[in-house]
Amino acid sequence: MGIIRDMQRAHATHVAADQRANTAAAQQRDLIRRNADHAIAAAQQAASDTERQRERRRLYVEARTADAAAANAEVRARLSALDALLLSTLDVDDHIDLDQFKKPLTVPPFDPGPLGRPLSEPSWQSYVPPRPRGVGKLLGGPLHQQQTTNARRAYEQARARWVEAEEGRKRQLRARKRAYDESKRKHEAKLTAYNAEVDRFAAAVADADPSAVVEYFAMVLGNSVYPDDFPQHFRLAYLPKQRHLLIEYHLPPIEVVPVVKEYRYDRLRDDLTAIPRDEGEIRRRYVDIIARVTLRTIHEIIEADRGGLVRQASFNGIVDAIDRRTGRFVRPCLVSVRTDRDTFAAIKLRRVDPVACLRHLEGALSAAPDELTGVTPKIDFERDADRDFTEEFNVLADIDERPNLVTLTDAAWEKQLADLFGVMGLEMGRAERAGDGSRWLATDPRPIFGGRVVVHAGRGAPAGAPAVHALAGAVAAAGATKGILIALGGIEPDAYEALAGRPLELIDGPALVTLLAGHCGVKARIELTPQP
Repeated sequence: MGIIRDMQRAHATHVAADQRANTAAAQQRDLIRRNADHAIAAAQQAASDTERQRERRRLYVEARTADAAAANAEVRARLSALDALLLSTLDVDDHIDLDQFKKPLTVPPFDPGPLGRPLSEPSWQSYVPPRPRGVGKLLGGPLHQQQTTNARRAYEQARARWVEAEEGRKRQLRARKRAYDESKRKHEAKLTAYNAEVDRFAAAVADADPSAVVEYFAMVLGNSVYPDDFPQHFRLAYLPKQRHLLIEYHLPPIEVVPVVKEYRYDRLRDDLTAIPRDEGEIRRRYVDIIARVTLRTIHEIIEADRGGLVRQASFNGIVDAIDRRTGRFVRPCLVSVRTDRDTFAAIKLRRVDPVACLRHLEGALSAAPDELTGVTPKIDFERDADRDFTEEFNVLADIDERPNLVTLTDAAWEKQLADLFGVMGLEMGRAERAGDGSRWLATDPRPIFGGRVVVHAGRGAPAGAPAVHALAGAVAAAGATKGILIALGGIEPDAYEALAGRPLELIDGPALVTLLAGHCGVKARIELTPQP
C-alpha cells in the first residue's frame, strides 16, 4: 500500500507546514526579517545622496543591527522547533483510519453536451411565400404558384438535410454514450478493486500479518513531520509471536543544534560577530534531541496501535556521520531502549524530562554523542529481526525527492550555490575546484555593503580554525572585503573563535538548507551515505 503511505505523507507535510507558518515564533521571525530588509533598502537608497552622510551612516547601522536581529530570530525559531519535538506530537492522533483512503463509487453523470440537443427542424411556415395583395392578387396567380413550388422544393431540401444531420447527431450521441458507459464500467471496476485492496490491507493489519503490520507502522512514522534536515530514514521488523516491533531509526546529526548562540553587531569593527554556543550546551541539547526523538517514535507507534498489535517495542537510534578522527564513515548506535506497551502508556509525556524518562525505562543513552560514542544495543537488529518481516523506509528520499546536497555532482553542487548567491545579490564568477571544495571570486555590487567577496564551499569534514585562516588569507590576497565559508559537514567551535573580528561569514549545512528554501524555494536535504 505504498500509494496510501505517499498520500498520507503528502497530506501530513502540508498540514505541518501550515502549522509551522502560523506559529508565533515563525511570525515574529518573518516580521524581523522584513524589518531588516526594509532597513537595508533604506540604507542603499540613502547611499546615493552624498549630502546625507550622517543619515546614511545611521541607516547603515540600523540595517546591520536589524540583520543581527533577523539572524537571532532564526536561531530562536530553530531552538523552539527542536524543543517542541516531543510535545508537538502529543496533540496529534497518530492512528490512521484506513477507511479514509477508500474512494466513493461515484461517477459524474453522462453529459452529452451539444449532442444532447436536437437540431431545429425546418418549419414550412418560414418558407411559404406571402400571398399577393391588391392588383397582385388579380394578376399574380401563376407567379405565386411558381413561388410556392420553389419554396416547397427549398423546404424539402432543407428538411432532408436536417433529417440527415439529426441522424448523424443521434449516431454520435449513441457512440458517446457507449464510450461513457465503457469508461464508467472501467472506472468503477478500478475503484472497486482499489477499495477491495484497502479492505484487504486493513484486514491483514487487523490479523497481525507481519508484512502488513510493518507497512502500517511505516505509514505512521512517515506521517510524522520533522524539521527539513532530519533524515526520517528507518527500518522496521515485526515478530508476530511475541507481538514485538523492532525499530531502527536514523537520528539527525549533531549539526542540527545551532552552533551560534547569538549574533551581535559591533559598531566599532563594523562586523556581525557570531557568538559560539558552548560545547557543553551543544552536547546537552543533542542528548535531549535524541531522547525526544526516541520517545516520540515509540509514542506514535503505541498511540497508532488500537488493535493491540504491539506488546513490546524496541528502538535503536543510529546516526550516519564522519568520524573526525579517522575521516571514515561510521554508524554508531547512540540510544537503545526496550519497553512494553503498558509501561510506556502509563508515562505522562507532557510532564517528563526526556532524558530522565529514558533512564526510567532502563534505556541506554550515549553520554558523549558529539564524539560518536555508541552504546550497546538492547536488540541486535540483524540477529533478532526476521528478514521476511523486515523492511527499510526512507521517507524523504522516496516521497519528497528533495536533492541530497551530499550526493550532488560537483557541477550540480556548484550551480546550486551559484544560483543561491546570485539570487541573494552577488555576481558570481567562475567556480574553481580546490582540493577541499570549490571557490568563487564574486562581486557584491551594492554601495557601502559591496566589493569583492571570496566564497569557499566544501562538503567534507567539519571546518575548523585552519579553514577560517585559509579563507582569511584568500580574502586578503584577492583584496576582497568579505569571505563566505560553506561547510556542509558542520563547523567546529574553534572556527568561530578564529573569526576574531574578521569580515567572514560561516554557513553550516542546516543554515544552507534554510537559505536555499528561503531564497530559491529549493527544499534540499543532507543525508550521508556509507563510504567504503
